[in-house]
Amino acid sequence: MADEALIKALEQETNICAAMQNGDPMPRISSWASSDDVTLFGAWRPIEKGHEAVTDAMRWVAGRFSGADAVSVAHTVIASSGDLAYTVGFERSQVSVEGSPPREQVIRVTHIYRRIAGEWKLVHRHADFAPPDRRNAPAG
Repeated sequence: MADEALIKALEQETNICAAMQNGDPMPRISSWASSDDVTLFGAWRPIEKGHEAVTDAMRWVAGRFSGADAVSVAHTVIASSGDLAYTVGFERSQVSVEGSPPREQVIRVTHIYRRIAGEWKLVHRHADFAPPDRRNAPAG
């Protein structure tokens, strides 16, 4: 079971996601560790490494979003051991991307956290758009 500090950090994820999707990257930027070993495998950009590159990416991504509604974060898995933790789940919303009409967006997300001075900080984010489920598609 996750400790109380991790649960508290995860309870903020919906607000952090909603802020990003309304053009405000600061809550997400604040959730990252301030180190050169943080990494981002984002849905819209290539791999980023280091706090400055990840921060720049968060600003760029937030600048594409506006008008988010019905934002939710669902953690399918939450696990921790010692000073490392990870979550696997989905971020869902209705959002305008680059001024387009609002549309449903579902992103698969894996986060890795490190406990630093008693606080859980993000050290890796892998986010992508879920592919269609092809298990029942005809072969060929």
